[in-house]
Amino acid sequence: MSERTMQSVLVRPVLTERSTAMSQAQNVLTFDVARDANKIQIRKAVEALFQVKVDAVRVVAVSGKIKKVGKSIGRAQDRKKAYVKLAKGQKLPALFEGV
Repeated sequence: MSERTMQSVLVRPVLTERSTAMSQAQNVLTFDVARDANKIQIRKAVEALFQVKVDAVRVVAVSGKIKKVGKSIGRAQDRKKAYVKLAKGQKLPALFEGV
């Protein structure tokens, strides 16, 4: 993988009902990440951008769903999702507070 900026590793935060519950109960942040990013790059990006200490990173490859519109059939893009567990005593970033 070529040299990436921290912002290009984290594509977007995932703000769903399940991810919000995980962030408040287990101190876990959820992000869509670049498909070629690894756990070490994800850890460094989260620590640099949000000034928190990361305890663990879990990565899941999510395949795109089949989408039908009229007669045409397409497919949503495959993506990679990361669950980032913050170290004990770390506060959630403001982006994830009270969502």
